[in-house]
Amino acid sequence: MSAELEGLHEECGVFGVWGHPDAARLTYFGLHALQHRGQEGAGIVSNDDGKLVGHRGLGLLTQVFSDEAEITRLKGSKTIGHVRYATAGSGSIDNIQPFIFRFHDGDVALCHNGNLTNCTTLKQTLESEGAIFHSNSDTEILMHLIRRAPGKNFIDQLKVALNQVHGGFAYLLMTENSIIGALDPNGFRPLSLGRMKNGAYILASETCALDIVGAELVRDIRPGEIVIVDDSGYHIEKYTENTQLAICSMEFIYFARPDSNIYGINVHSARKRMGARLAEEDPVDADMVIGVPNSSLSAASGYAEKSGIPNEMGLIKNQYVARTFIQPTQELREQGVRMKLAAVRGVVAGKRVIVIDDSIVRGTTSRRIVQLLREASATEVHMRIASPPLKYPCYYGIDIQRSSELIAAKKSVEEIREYIGADSLKFLSVKGLVDCIGMHDPAPYGGLCVAYFNGDYPTRLDDYEDDFLAALTPEDRRRITHFAKSNSHYTDNEFARSYATA
Repeated sequence: MSAELEGLHEECGVFGVWGHPDAARLTYFGLHALQHRGQEGAGIVSNDDGKLVGHRGLGLLTQVFSDEAEITRLKGSKTIGHVRYATAGSGSIDNIQPFIFRFHDGDVALCHNGNLTNCTTLKQTLESEGAIFHSNSDTEILMHLIRRAPGKNFIDQLKVALNQVHGGFAYLLMTENSIIGALDPNGFRPLSLGRMKNGAYILASETCALDIVGAELVRDIRPGEIVIVDDSGYHIEKYTENTQLAICSMEFIYFARPDSNIYGINVHSARKRMGARLAEEDPVDADMVIGVPNSSLSAASGYAEKSGIPNEMGLIKNQYVARTFIQPTQELREQGVRMKLAAVRGVVAGKRVIVIDDSIVRGTTSRRIVQLLREASATEVHMRIASPPLKYPCYYGIDIQRSSELIAAKKSVEEIREYIGADSLKFLSVKGLVDCIGMHDPAPYGGLCVAYFNGDYPTRLDDYEDDFLAALTPEDRRRITHFAKSNSHYTDNEFARSYATA
């Protein structure tokens, strides 16, 4: 939890199995480990001697597969599965994945984690050519492109199609003879390949899902790569050489589970380093450190350890409130915070507390947390945020696509402090974030995307460009243009260069 108690949502989690006699059940367990990545819907498609059969539905995995028969009827040793939170497409059963496409030359199943920046343009073009869409998800676009692409075989056609879609994507496809994973040229979303003791291969959004089924990590899929798994094993191909690693930094800050590893970096350890760095950058004299459960607990541990201030359990999360409890009005949203969190009066009363959270999105939750602690008689409340201020939209798979939704885009740090009512407020620096994650890739920011904090997008924004450019201040244009000129090896750097003249 946290990130302002679900103020942010990532799009999806994917999981695939090739070569296990109980593949559907294994996929259920894998998706359960990825449930934090999507709670709107779930689905599994099995491959039984070339026949693709699926089951999908709205709700949590346990709701969609509430009957044992729904798993047992998905026969075969090959499956792909998906848990969904929508950034593109409404909450309809039509948008729940994996999708199954039935063609005269064989069936194909498809699911997707991420967001396409040229979705609208591609969809309009395809519709004008006669394409019929059964969902309003951006995922379906890829299959239309594949069927129209030239090529000697499915993989050749897939490569052509992948060069037509832009943005962030980790695709899983299943044909009669293989499972295929594909990652965008920047690797915004994680995707890992694992292998079980019986030789079965696993593809998953996070390594925590490999661990839950007892698979060993083989390798992380890299930007611009396709991994093809079939009865002969696996092999890697590239569909583009124009790649530049820019994995979403919010995976490390909030989205990924703390027991996952991304490119060899443990998420918990990275968050702990963020907390320690925050203690170095913004120390404060206080009696205790408390983390906002759950994703901020690692950072709170690091802050306490570095500062020497005791780490206490000053906030308790109600484990039985649905993660999707987001209400449409301010009053109900604040009541939702009270349902989710409680301050421990016996711990915080009469104490100066440092509250560690992973981010501030709209500010309403942080304000309520401060109120809860003051009502519990804390004498001082100091907020420390283990990430930089969120000022810019994400177009690669997080559901914030307007700066107007972000308090840091409209207010200074001091104005945010006044709004939430804290005695002090400090954020981790961008450099501190990059250093603590420690990717150390030669790419800008060590191979991370930090555009949400400074507007330095590594690609063109396609259908979103006009809205983004219209929201830029003159100061933004000057700074981002300077960044673009200094980092000409970003994948599509001409977009950032265009800021100066747009």
